[in-house]
Amino acid sequence: MDKKQFSLVPRIINGSIAGIIGVTCVFPIDLVKTRLQNQQIGKNGERMYRSMKRIPQSWCSNRESSGPSSRLNPRNVKLDCAIKTFRNEGFFGMYRGSGVNLLLITPEKAIKLVGNDFFRHHLVNKQNKLTLPREMLAGSGAGMCQIVVTTPMELLKIQLQDAGRTAGAAVSSGQKVKVSATRIALGLFRERGIVGLYKGTGATMFRDVTFSAIYFPLFAHLNALGKKRKDSDQSVFYVSFLAGCSAGCVSSLVVTPIDVVKTRLQTLTKVTGERQYTGVVDCFTKTWRYEGLRAFFKGGFCRIMVIAPLFGIAQVVYYLGIAEMMLEKLQRTP
Repeated sequence: MDKKQFSLVPRIINGSIAGIIGVTCVFPIDLVKTRLQNQQIGKNGERMYRSMKRIPQSWCSNRESSGPSSRLNPRNVKLDCAIKTFRNEGFFGMYRGSGVNLLLITPEKAIKLVGNDFFRHHLVNKQNKLTLPREMLAGSGAGMCQIVVTTPMELLKIQLQDAGRTAGAAVSSGQKVKVSATRIALGLFRERGIVGLYKGTGATMFRDVTFSAIYFPLFAHLNALGKKRKDSDQSVFYVSFLAGCSAGCVSSLVVTPIDVVKTRLQTLTKVTGERQYTGVVDCFTKTWRYEGLRAFFKGGFCRIMVIAPLFGIAQVVYYLGIAEMMLEKLQRTP
């Protein structure tokens, strides 16, 4: 790794732009992921969503006796959660909670991407190279730093994303539920102080540190294999995109069980009858006991669909150096 000057401001701007563009593109899929992960199977096997996978024909035929409205075509229910959310809450319902995410994604992505670059810059050995353990350490450092922003962002985002699911159950039982980021944040602050906004920090740290330790070294090695730009040691944009997507796909799949636990711990409003959890170990234990191994991969396909393009887009924006172009034009402007 070349020990050149570390330019902080352009990297922060690039990280911010990358985060905003990426989140805008994939947020609806992330909402579906959150709702699928939070969904618990009832005593009689009842559930609100049938996940994103194809439902067996036998399940569909068993429901036909309930009337025309319950007849389900396997092709139509492949995206059951997404379809129900769109029908019940509209287009903007698919972006429920995006305001919080877009507001905080700027510092979150800036910390993550810049933090990794910062640690990589300072962890090169005497031969001016990074060994794999040092690459993983740099990624872990970036993941550790980002939880300062990630934890409250995820906590608020999850409540808003899951509001449609919990509100539907509440309405059926005659209750009214109003959810807003401001209401949640103020309520937590009044009850528990600033610590209330950091519920689920342990699970968030476990997920983000593990993810970053895998993602950044893998991305760096995949990116280095591709075609380089003319007169530059940087890879062409499509190589960075594919490397980001591939590394994101692998990393997100590995940490999906941790993400399921984190999502459930950070969900404050439960549907009547859903289990409560006291911590990471308790959530792991109860989920395994009552729902089995498959529960730890709920929303896994959605998570891959979110993380892979999100980091592919982020790496392209980051490595294209949009901030450098903008700053250069501003300097030329009289």
